[in-house]
Amino acid sequence: CGKARFGAVMCCCGPCAMYRRSALLLLLDKYESQFFRGKPSDFGEDRHLTILMLKAGLQTEYVPDAIASTVVPDRLGPYLRQQLRWARSTFRDTLLALRLLPGLDRFLTLDVIGQNLGPLLLALSVLTGLAQFALTATVPWWTVLMIASMTIIRCSVVAIRTRQLRFLGFSLHTFINILLLLPLKA
Repeated sequence: CGKARFGAVMCCCGPCAMYRRSALLLLLDKYESQFFRGKPSDFGEDRHLTILMLKAGLQTEYVPDAIASTVVPDRLGPYLRQQLRWARSTFRDTLLALRLLPGLDRFLTLDVIGQNLGPLLLALSVLTGLAQFALTATVPWWTVLMIASMTIIRCSVVAIRTRQLRFLGFSLHTFINILLLLPLKA
C-alpha cells in the first residue's frame, strides 16, 4: 500500500486489520459509541477505528506479507450497497480526520482530498461531457481525454511507487465508476 510509505494507513480494512490489545482497550469506549450527527452509526467501523487510532497518536502500518481472507460481494446488488456504505464512510470520516491531516505527510492530505473531491470532479466532467453532447451533438473529446489522462497518471504513479504493474489495471475501474458508482452516489 503506497500510503504506508508516508507514515500512516488512513483505513485499515476490517477483516484484514490487526491491533494491539492495549490500543483497542484504550479506544474501545469511543469505538463502541460511534455517532454521526447525533445518531448511532453502524457503517465504516474500520475507517472509524483507524481514525481513532491515529487521533490517539498511534501508528497504522501496512504489512505486505500478511495473508487475510474475507467475503466479497459476488453479485451487483450487494456490491453497489457495499460501495455506497464505503462512500458514506469516506465522506463522514474525512470530517473526523481533518484535524489529523496537518500532522501527517502531505501526500496523505492530498490523498484524502482526492478521495473526496475526485468523485465530485469526475461527476462534473461527465455531466459537462453529456451536456456538450446533448446541446451540440459533438463528442466531448477533451473531456474524454482528460478523464483518461488523469486515470492513467494516477494508476501509473501508484504502479511506479509500489513497483507493481498490476496497479495499471485499476484504470479499468473508471468505467465502473462512471457507469455504476457515480449514479449510485448521486
